[in-house]
Amino acid sequence: MSTDLIYDVADGIATLTLNRPDKLNAWTGEMGSAVRAAMEAADADENVRVIILTGAGRGFCAGADMSLLNELAANGSSGAAARVLGHERQSRFGEASSAQQPRPDYLGTYSYFPSIRKPVIAAINGHAVGLGFILTLYCDLRFASDQAKFGTAFARRGLIAEYGIAWILPRLIGPANALDLLLSARIVDAAEASRMGLVNRVFPAETFMENVRAYATELVKSVSPRSMAVIKRQVYHGLLESLEEAAASAEKEILESLRSEDFKEGVAHFVEKRAPRFTGR
Repeated sequence: MSTDLIYDVADGIATLTLNRPDKLNAWTGEMGSAVRAAMEAADADENVRVIILTGAGRGFCAGADMSLLNELAANGSSGAAARVLGHERQSRFGEASSAQQPRPDYLGTYSYFPSIRKPVIAAINGHAVGLGFILTLYCDLRFASDQAKFGTAFARRGLIAEYGIAWILPRLIGPANALDLLLSARIVDAAEASRMGLVNRVFPAETFMENVRAYATELVKSVSPRSMAVIKRQVYHGLLESLEEAAASAEKEILESLRSEDFKEGVAHFVEKRAPRFTGR
């Protein structure tokens, strides 16, 4: 694993920490490859039920490393962009059934987070700007420190709405708010981000990771991992389906759920008034 990323698994939670604190965790191609490898490792690990993505030090991710942007400005080729920022598009699912295979839409350079079957929580401890901002959008949940700051940055660098942000941001906060953030590229604080619906919750900096881990622990202990994986797939597929397609898919999924071990355990622990022992099967 790259030194640019710390990967830790404890109590059912995989924590991925971007680890360039002296650079506010500015993004590099090496970091991108390390994050993708760690996400896939966590997805395949039966001991992991929830994934947290955060940053070391004062920042979450301040965007692409400026020295790399200087290199791109000098030659501007797509090949350089791929090397510098770690562009890749591939599927690790091989011959998985069509029901389990993620849509091609969710296999892109940064848009692959929805293809990870486990919940991915962005623990935004500080600045999330540019590519760092995009990373938070593709996570399933966004929890912010009250010291966090957000910005798109692209328009102020002569760039455009990158990596599908023009698709996902309006779906999270509406077209008007999305255009505000994209056109102005202004910095907003955690309170304004919360009012926009950009983040799910804001926690005090002093107890930030404690609160994030408490939420993740609740998912680990109380929720069927099978249910979480299916629901996540339903939601992201549903963004690209008609109501008829989503309803038909749900009818198939409920029949599969009724045959699962987790459904039996879900009923049993409720009736017996004890903590659940979900297996994910």
